[in-house]
Amino acid sequence: MKKILGALPLIIALSGCQSAAVTPAPRPAHSAASVISQEAVDGRTDRLVIDSPATGARRSVWVVKPSAWTAGSTGWRALYLLHGCCAGGGWDWLQTGEVAELTARLDAVVIVPEGGPMGWYADWRDGPAWERFHMTELPGLVEPRYGIGTRRAIAGYSMGGHGAFGYAARHPGVFEAAASFSGVLDTRSDVRGHRALFADYGLDTADVWGDPDSWAEHNPTDLVARLKGVRLYAASGNGTSGPLDPGKGPKDHTEASIMRQNLNFAAAAEKAGVEVTTDFYGDGTHTWPYWIRSLERALPVLLP
Repeated sequence: MKKILGALPLIIALSGCQSAAVTPAPRPAHSAASVISQEAVDGRTDRLVIDSPATGARRSVWVVKPSAWTAGSTGWRALYLLHGCCAGGGWDWLQTGEVAELTARLDAVVIVPEGGPMGWYADWRDGPAWERFHMTELPGLVEPRYGIGTRRAIAGYSMGGHGAFGYAARHPGVFEAAASFSGVLDTRSDVRGHRALFADYGLDTADVWGDPDSWAEHNPTDLVARLKGVRLYAASGNGTSGPLDPGKGPKDHTEASIMRQNLNFAAAAEKAGVEVTTDFYGDGTHTWPYWIRSLERALPVLLP
């Protein structure tokens, strides 16, 4: 297992054992997804609106083209970026312009889909099928439009890190590389915390993951063996104010909890013989400056 920047010791043991996968409820047949509109946000960025039967609504996706991209060109790699939970959405990745700047000279088209404020990158039992939207509807519409070939990477922060590793594990051969920045990588280590988070938004974890004994199919730590052969990058801070914070603040318990989950994931990966590049950088909070820095550091793994 590769480590950089003095990875913290593995102080939390992998908890529990794998459980049976949840079986999603049957879904009715749907009509095909379609692109409703496409508009240029700027010279390199387009916003597409997709009519998504899988999620039962029209959903936005932003596409950032590399500087060398031209209409009709083909063979581009794809980098999917997934957003976090609770507020905002895909545009959060792009609003500062840093992602566009970091990826301008790469031979990759960046695809940033909407994933719902509490979508959790899964097909809900009775609700939006986010995984089907991202893994079936979206690629079929967007990739041919922008000349993308067969090479893909995926990354995300917080809830999006959970989604990036989950998608890479459940869809073998689709992604060459996956990265998680402050990602939720071991939900089963904090069942009470995740139930409380969902309840804060009037939701129930049972609607997306079922009973806790069935969470394994959507828990990256339990799925780690399926990630063998995928280039992996995991980064997290410890919740103490760090060099990218505006000043000394109280302990960020969200990031501290996520660090423990990342340590669990790293321990499980080592046990399974799965190689992961880890950047457990010590002081740092659950905030944008660290995720942008992590993306920059992860790009050589995602798009070598």
